[in-house]
Amino acid sequence: MSTTTARPTPVTAGAPALDPGRPERAAYTVVGAGAIGGTLAHALARAGHAVTVIDTDAAHVAAIREHGLTIRRPDGRDDVVQVAGAYLPDEAPASIDRAILATKSQHTATAAAWVAPRLAADGLVLSAQNGHNEQTIADAVGAERVLGAFVNIFTDYLGPGVVSDGGAGAVAVGLPGGGAPDARVLAVAEDLRAYGDVVATANLAGYRWGKQGFGSILGLTTLVDAPIADVVDRYRDLAAAVARESTEVAIRSGVVLERFDAYEPYAFSDAAPGLTRDRALTRLVRWLRTQPKDRSGVFRDIAVRRRPRETGGDRSTYPEQAAAVGVDLVVGPLVARALDEVAAGTRDFGWHTLDEIRAELAAHA
Repeated sequence: MSTTTARPTPVTAGAPALDPGRPERAAYTVVGAGAIGGTLAHALARAGHAVTVIDTDAAHVAAIREHGLTIRRPDGRDDVVQVAGAYLPDEAPASIDRAILATKSQHTATAAAWVAPRLAADGLVLSAQNGHNEQTIADAVGAERVLGAFVNIFTDYLGPGVVSDGGAGAVAVGLPGGGAPDARVLAVAEDLRAYGDVVATANLAGYRWGKQGFGSILGLTTLVDAPIADVVDRYRDLAAAVARESTEVAIRSGVVLERFDAYEPYAFSDAAPGLTRDRALTRLVRWLRTQPKDRSGVFRDIAVRRRPRETGGDRSTYPEQAAAVGVDLVVGPLVARALDEVAAGTRDFGWHTLDEIRAELAAHA
């Protein structure tokens, strides 16, 4: 079981004993134990699964070994669980049954190549990442051993051994190519319900494309050091415009979009009446104000961890796909360019950037 105590003296505990008469819970290896990986690893370990975490951050691994894996709750309490093991890649055990890949997209190929020789013949790899990384993983381990997940958890890596509790968020598990969930999807989704409400979906792409629209709004808010909800509320026109771009690419590509949390993708389509769009934004802003985390993960990467924004995950083909279906990308590329400039230190965070983007959008119209 886990224990929840006030800082600075958390009490750690091992995994709970299995319920009498129940089958043994599956073991998981989480590759990339940052915000998302750490959150899922913590939930699984808390539910009694044997969880091994792999990370390239030596200080993070050492802290988990010594103190356990910690979720810092919104009220400041530390919820600590012990995991079966924490290792750097070159120290890890030689065999893996179920792997959860939670690295940044740009590290997928390296992580998948590391997993491949260790993965059991009947093992599987779940991509719990941003973007569409399953094909890269399949190239290393075989398509028949890959599952996909959509994850919209508002969490941050806070320091060695510690990630934040960002509140409840949507999670879905499915087959990368779509279709009715098979036994593996159903089993993994059931295990991940240790975290919260997890959907076993036949339409993983619909969630992923929906998140691309929501993520584009979060990218916009990253340009200002202010609460996400405040930025969206103040720049509703830009939020709607950037979400519209990926929404229309998805619709015109034949994707059936999925709603999640308070994000309603079809409200940002060309077919949506203005009132529908405005009310959807109001509901989104209201929900964002309830979340403990009020800055995006990209903001923390750039402003706190001094890292560039995430790349990869098939993002490189997005402009070509947009062009093929007749969607002119304007706001998204402007936001990406500004984020790269902020990360490089050539642009400051501030409202002025959003004003500049608004002016460029008006000039383009």
